[in-house]
Amino acid sequence: MDDRAPQPSSQFALLGQRRFAPFFWTQFLGAGNDNLFKFAFTVMITYQLQVAWLPPALAGLAIGALFILPFLLFSATSGQLADKYDKTRLIRFVKSLEIGIMALAAWGFVRADVPVLLACTFLMGVHSTLFGPVKFAYLPQHLNERELTGGNGMVEMGTFAAILLGNVAGGLLVAVPGSGPVWVATACCALAVLGRLVSQAVPPAPATDPGLRIRWNPFVETWANLRLAHGNVVVFRSLLGISWMWFFGATFLSNFPVLAREVLHGSEQVASLLLVVFSVGIGLGSLACEMLSRRHVEIGLVPLGAIGMTVFAIDLYFALAAVPPGPVLGVAAFLSVGAHWRVLADLFLLSAFAGLYSVPMYALIQLRAEPTHRARIIAANNILNALFMIASAVLAGALLKAGLTVPQILLITGLLNAVVALYVFLLVPEYLLRFAAWVVSRLMYRFRVRGDAHIPERGAAIVVCNHVSFIDALLLMAASPRPIRFVMDHRIFAMPVLGTLFRLARAIPIAPQREDPEVYAAAFEAAHQVLRDGDLLGIFPEGAITRDGALAEFKGGVARIVARARAEGIAPVVVPMALLNLWGSFFSRIEGAAMSRPFRRGVWSRVGLHVGPPVPLEAISPQQLRTHVAALLEAEPVPGPRT
Repeated sequence: MDDRAPQPSSQFALLGQRRFAPFFWTQFLGAGNDNLFKFAFTVMITYQLQVAWLPPALAGLAIGALFILPFLLFSATSGQLADKYDKTRLIRFVKSLEIGIMALAAWGFVRADVPVLLACTFLMGVHSTLFGPVKFAYLPQHLNERELTGGNGMVEMGTFAAILLGNVAGGLLVAVPGSGPVWVATACCALAVLGRLVSQAVPPAPATDPGLRIRWNPFVETWANLRLAHGNVVVFRSLLGISWMWFFGATFLSNFPVLAREVLHGSEQVASLLLVVFSVGIGLGSLACEMLSRRHVEIGLVPLGAIGMTVFAIDLYFALAAVPPGPVLGVAAFLSVGAHWRVLADLFLLSAFAGLYSVPMYALIQLRAEPTHRARIIAANNILNALFMIASAVLAGALLKAGLTVPQILLITGLLNAVVALYVFLLVPEYLLRFAAWVVSRLMYRFRVRGDAHIPERGAAIVVCNHVSFIDALLLMAASPRPIRFVMDHRIFAMPVLGTLFRLARAIPIAPQREDPEVYAAAFEAAHQVLRDGDLLGIFPEGAITRDGALAEFKGGVARIVARARAEGIAPVVVPMALLNLWGSFFSRIEGAAMSRPFRRGVWSRVGLHVGPPVPLEAISPQQLRTHVAALLEAEPVPGPRT
């Protein structure tokens, strides 16, 4: 990505920039065409054709299975292609392929040729399989870390809006008396051509691994992609988290028709209303991610999303139990019943929290995956998504066969979501830590940051900061786009809640050398390993939380760590920071004891963080570092939002 590109004021401003807008509309048109074609074909075979070998009850399942099958067969190959070749060239090739597929589909619609349309369903699945890795690997090449969450939110919103509009358009066009199939054929071809024209404006996205040798065996390469993804534990478990979201969503979406007919006593239009509410919720939840994350990749939103998904899935079960029996209702009559509004609210909030859950995970994968094989990681995600969606259909079918009702299946899915989410978060504690940091910095305090662009997005670095309270580390986590390994006083690990959090954060305990020389030496060795790994190390050079609010003298640990790192050929960036207005807060030691008066400063008090430019390595000494931090403390208070 060109770092000189103008930074948009919001995610919507990206739609005015060539690096994003043509790509966005290309994928929007493709997703819309996919769903227009599939839904029109499903309606046509269900209501307009009599096909003995494909009864209406199986038509939806067959079309869905044919569309998903290419994701299992060809995702691994498409991931290789996206890493090896310019992604823009691949986008244009895929859009040209779409024109050919839709031309064949148009002939199939006009002739009412079901085998041809089934073949086109499979081919459109191939089209989407090829586009998937390109779509998510393109974004990190043109958006920086601050834009990834907003860009992914826009793409997620656009995708669900396109799905919704495609389904609505497909249903309306195919139902036109006498000429419905012709209208569908015309619309599919027109969208394919328009998508190809728009793709011509997508800027280049050079190959990230041009020397890659393509392996065409899909089974061998699928296994290789999964192993490649497994090499980065955080990324792989995030892939599993996203795939679970697709399992969760597929379970709800596939049961909407039965839910509308048998539980809500609604017509086909009510089933469409449920789809509209669900899609709008996903889209708005995805867009909200940028605002809630303050334009960083904020994975602390993922646990928040998981909590909301479970809470509103459970409430949906009780809302459905309160629905009164009655005759089949149209949309207007359905909306006139008060109990139905609670159902719609639960569906909307459940899907909005699913958007909060998924977008940061996608952004994290894009940010943390190695650029040379990022597309193959996305391909592995597509494979897992397809497997989880198939598993959701199998499980739902088995539960229905066992005699469970649709509301019970949705309740079980919501409860399973809590179990799966907790399992993923315990495996990857970073999610819970970022959630705790998000709660402290957004809900407990009005936390404002100035100069956080000085925190390097990659490479070995040390952040040094004044030490005012027991939650300083959480606030620094909230300000940093990367995980920070802190060196902390060993006594804090004995505290019930904070100790657990910092153990999850893999904080490094340190004790005075005269008190415990082994812990002291082990802390320095662990700190050096953090820098060898190219990670971010956090140090409070005062050595203890202030007892009078003043900045104490700095100890020499940072200079010692930097000297050893330079001797090993590592040149870590050293970034000074200063926390402001925390003295006197609940977690500070004002009047001798911390955490003794909960409302000492009221609720949602203003605190800040000033981040300074890196300090030259030649100027690393306790006195000079203290001077830099003191200067940041004397700077103007942070008045407004993060800059």
